[in-house]
Amino acid sequence: MSERVVVAACDGASKGNPGPAGWGWVIADEQGRPERWGAGPLGTATNNVGELTALEQLLEAVDAGTRMQVRMDSQYAMKAVTQWLPGWKRNGWKTSAGKPVANRELVERIDELLTERDVEFVHVPAHQVGGDPLNAVADQAASDAAASQRAAGTALGDQEPPVPAPARATATRARPATARKQAGKARPASSGTPRTIKAKFPGRCPCGKPYAAGTPIMKREEGWGHPDCSPVA
Repeated sequence: MSERVVVAACDGASKGNPGPAGWGWVIADEQGRPERWGAGPLGTATNNVGELTALEQLLEAVDAGTRMQVRMDSQYAMKAVTQWLPGWKRNGWKTSAGKPVANRELVERIDELLTERDVEFVHVPAHQVGGDPLNAVADQAASDAAASQRAAGTALGDQEPPVPAPARATATRARPATARKQAGKARPASSGTPRTIKAKFPGRCPCGKPYAAGTPIMKREEGWGHPDCSPVA
């Protein structure tokens, strides 16, 4: 097992949820500055697929035996592999409601990669002024890949990571919450009230129900969706 703890972040994006989607990740050097990064397109997909693919691609980018700290703003992706996974296995890959687990192949692949790596997950607030700088780079990489539908990164000769767009200011900044592999316990992320906007495009909420253009939605940890519903576990 490597002695150095590799600090990294990953994120996914979907322009419409589902819509043009992409993934992105960034690995820091020993001073905490972006050292390596990667991003890629997913065609039409959901935010959740983007988030899980970003984690899968990040884990594949580091060697087996690596000790890692992975920073994410997706509660869904983090909880899927730290909290819900054991129950899904026991239930024959069915949710507590008896429905097939969404994105099962991605979750299974991530589970395989995690068995060969010592990973600590850290939940960070999304899109905030003064937020996590690595997560901001990963978010921008994923957003750029979703918009352009082109792969990018240091492996393709792109040395400079994308520059994050200005983050939205919020009245209350969330405190990071840490979750350990297969035993994550996240503290409440924020007491502030997220901004609600009208959807420009139709999409699908993390709860599983669709929404139409013009419907009030807000940015949730799992992606854009209805302000008053919960994601399906």
